Amino acid sequence: MRSTRLAALAASALTLALLTTGCGSTDDEPSGEASAPAPGGPKVVASTSWVGSLAKAAGVTDITVVAPANVQHPPDYDPKPSDLAAVAGADYVLFAEFDGFAAKLKDAAGGKGQLVPVELENTPAKIRSEVTRLGGLFGTADKAAAWLTTFDREYVNLSSGLKDVAPIPPKTAVSHLFMAYWAEFVGFKVVGTYGPQPVSAGQLAELTAKKPAVVLANAHLPGANPEIPGAKRVDIVNYPGADLNLLAVFRTNAERLGAVLAS
Repeated sequence: MRSTRLAALAASALTLALLTTGCGSTDDEPSGEASAPAPGGPKVVASTSWVGSLAKAAGVTDITVVAPANVQHPPDYDPKPSDLAAVAGADYVLFAEFDGFAAKLKDAAGGKGQLVPVELENTPAKIRSEVTRLGGLFGTADKAAAWLTTFDREYVNLSSGLKDVAPIPPKTAVSHLFMAYWAEFVGFKVVGTYGPQPVSAGQLAELTAKKPAVVLANAHLPGANPEIPGAKRVDIVNYPGADLNLLAVFRTNAERLGAVLAS
C-alpha cells in the first residue's frame, strides 16, 4: 500500500510537470491603482526568478530577470550596469525588500517604471494574495485567477500525496527559518529552527538534543545548514529556474520530501 501511494505521488508530480503553467508576484499592500496593460502586455523587470515567477503567474509574458536563476543565492547578486539596462524601459520594477541590490534597482528605474516591492513566501495564502494583487495591477486578473485554480489543485494533490504516506505521529524536523513553512506541506512537526545567522556551537547542541528525524535545509545557502547526527537532510528550494515556473518548485520539493518518507 505504501509503495502504491508513493507511486501515485510520483504520477501526480509528473502530471504537474506536463501542465502549462505561469507565475506572478506582488506585495502585501497595494502599490498603485490597477492599470490597463500596455499593447502586448506590460514590460516587467524582476529582481530574481522567484519574483519573476509571481509576475508570470499573474499573467505577464514580457519579463526580464536581473539575477541569473543559476546563482546560488540570488538576493546576494551584484548586478552590472548592463544587467540594469532593461530597468529604464520597464513599466514595472518588481523586487523583494531583502534583495541586496534593491537600491540599485530603484536608482536605475529613475522614476519611470513603477516600483513594486513584493513579499516572498511559498505558502498558498501568500501566493494567492500576491498573484491576485498583481493581476489587478497589471490588468491580467483573469489570467491570474486561471493560474491560481491550477495551483490550488496541484498543491492539494502534491501535499495530500505526501501526507498520505507520512507516519503517525509525524516526523520531527529542525528547519532553516526561511524553510519552516514547508513542514506543513509534508506534515512534519518542526521542533526547532536555525538561521539566518550562522549556527553556533551552543545552538547546534540544542538542535541535536531535540533528536529530529529530518533537517529542512535551505538549498540556496548550503553552508548555513547544520549536520545533525541521525537526521536526514532535505535540501528545500524556493527559487524556480529560468523558466519562472513556480509550480516546479513545489514539484521538486515534493519529490525530495517523498524520498525521505519512502526511506
